[in-house]
Amino acid sequence: MKKIIPIALMLILPLLLIAKKPKVYETAMLECPAYNNMKRTMNSNDVQLETGKKYRVLQKNKGQTLILLEGERVAQRWVKEVCLSDSTNTKELQKTKTFSDQRPNSKSTSKQNLLAISWQNAFCQTHQYKKECKSMDSKSFGAFEFVLHGLWPQPRNNVYCDVSKKQVGMDKNKQWYSLDKLVLDSDTRSKLSTVMPGYHSYLHRHEWIKHGTCYGTSADDYYDDSIALLAQVNASRVQQYFKQNIGRMVNLKEIRKVFDKEFGRGAGEHVTMNCKQGLVTELWLHLGSGNTDLKALFKGGEEPRSRCYKGRVDAVGF
Repeated sequence: MKKIIPIALMLILPLLLIAKKPKVYETAMLECPAYNNMKRTMNSNDVQLETGKKYRVLQKNKGQTLILLEGERVAQRWVKEVCLSDSTNTKELQKTKTFSDQRPNSKSTSKQNLLAISWQNAFCQTHQYKKECKSMDSKSFGAFEFVLHGLWPQPRNNVYCDVSKKQVGMDKNKQWYSLDKLVLDSDTRSKLSTVMPGYHSYLHRHEWIKHGTCYGTSADDYYDDSIALLAQVNASRVQQYFKQNIGRMVNLKEIRKVFDKEFGRGAGEHVTMNCKQGLVTELWLHLGSGNTDLKALFKGGEEPRSRCYKGRVDAVGF
């Protein structure tokens, strides 16, 4: 009997120690994908961490953290350790300050800019696998309006201004979710997530890193300007023309006439069109710089040749 008691205690003692071990929670500092495995090859339901929300930490291993996501079928998920805040990664988070904190708060330094706006129905028809396209329906923004692709300082090789090689590498490898989180005020972020459906695939981070860093302002001002320019198109006869011609063929010559009527004579010559599989996918507005008045900006833009001169205006749905 004396030999049995020590053995019993040896079996019970580890259980008592585990029961007393406190649960560890950490706060999400970045919007990061939560993967089913450490190799980050699967993310069931495309789960993302919510900034500011606390998550229970189960394990840490080689720069990654295993957390518990209550309510998910696959509840245990792996995320990058830097995505969560604790005393060990505060320094790392400070290292990854976004470029928007470092850019001057002045107006555009590029003399000319290109505003790329997409007809989302056509984009989704040719990119049905995209997250933002799977959920798109007639109630979605973009079903009858243009959406924001990007605002690109010219010439086209004016990209990646003061961007680290690490960030450039991640961007070129389409690891957009790993790019630095942008500092945007709540109003800008809310509007951007609506008018740029690709926001949900981290398009906004890619556009800022590649193009916005050469614009000469903070990320918040860069996107405020982009949103303002897009809004003028969607409030014009250009948007009405496309909405009225859904399902029909249109040509660039007629589209340019609409731009002339809305934004002044000659404005249309600064507009080019892109097509794919016979569908109009984008309009490119070649602009000057210095303000956000489209009518004035057209006067300073280039007049390049278009890649497409005729295409069909696609309707929402596949």
